[in-house]
Amino acid sequence: MRFFFSVMCLWAALLAHAQTTPSPATTPPEASQPATRHWINVPRIQGKLMAADMGLVINTADPYSVAVGAYYQQKRHIPPEQVLRLELPVRNSLSEAEFEQLDTRIRAHMGPQVQALALAWTQPFAVECNGITAAVTLGFEPCAPTQNTCDLHKASRYFNAAPAKPFTELGLRPSMLLASRSIHSAKAMIDRGVASDGLLGKLGGPTASAVFVSTTDTHRNVRAALFPPAGMVRGKALQVLLREGADTSPLSGVVLFQTGVVSLGEINRQQWLPGALADHLTSFGGQLMDGHGQMSVLDWLESGATASYGTVSEPCNHLQKFPHPQVLLLNYLQGATALEAYWRSVAWPAQGVFVGEPLAAPF
Repeated sequence: MRFFFSVMCLWAALLAHAQTTPSPATTPPEASQPATRHWINVPRIQGKLMAADMGLVINTADPYSVAVGAYYQQKRHIPPEQVLRLELPVRNSLSEAEFEQLDTRIRAHMGPQVQALALAWTQPFAVECNGITAAVTLGFEPCAPTQNTCDLHKASRYFNAAPAKPFTELGLRPSMLLASRSIHSAKAMIDRGVASDGLLGKLGGPTASAVFVSTTDTHRNVRAALFPPAGMVRGKALQVLLREGADTSPLSGVVLFQTGVVSLGEINRQQWLPGALADHLTSFGGQLMDGHGQMSVLDWLESGATASYGTVSEPCNHLQKFPHPQVLLLNYLQGATALEAYWRSVAWPAQGVFVGEPLAAPF
């Protein structure tokens, strides 16, 4: 309870800081910038996850998983002893009992040097009302028949934290699904992640854009209060763009895109840089195969983004259940991998699923 309270206080402090603290990081802000929109502080990170830190789990009952897992091991040079092959049902969700068997196998196989996990499949993406990556990383949160999934959830020890070795220091392994709609698309996503490494943030290098879009969807636009100020970020060759949902003018060089909406319609495939992160705050974006009429996070990956996040059961619009825009961006800018930046940005990730190429690190 004490830790839960401390994370609640931290989130409140981050929100208050975003509204009241002067910004040292952008110059100049746009004239129309709200006076209360400022940068927050996040911990300085030391190092990032590497291939030697990664474990890889492959479902031998799924041809997609076998092919994508083998490709990922080859492209990222995952040590053979850190690859676990097992058999899982190929369907949207696991039961608690099925998950416990998976969890036991992972814990028995992965040595203490393994700090994070890549799960090489698209299905299963859930464990009852939990996202499978959250269950693997933090443990399963039981879903009682009468439980309201809009309730508060277990706080993540990894939120806005900066351990270089999360398993060694915190006892958890952040995980990400190598999910896509086809083997071909998954390989392309992996290739984008590999191509992104060290691409950005150098003086004289290409300028990237972090795009934050406000919408008229009141319930899904709640993150707009956390968006950073517009302008160039000093020393990073990155500009923050704040847009309205009605603005459909072309974008280019996008490395981060966040909005709140049920669906975007057609996404410009030409706008992304390798390693781009993109997500939309909506209820069922993490329902990878059937989003109840809402856009799946796989649509971001199919369009050319490299990693995303969505929820698999009704979360309501608690800010803590979705990536904090500034925590995500500021971790990525410091050189964190997509896996680390996304996991550190979500305070209550139980219902969420992290998807993409985990080791993408463009900065």
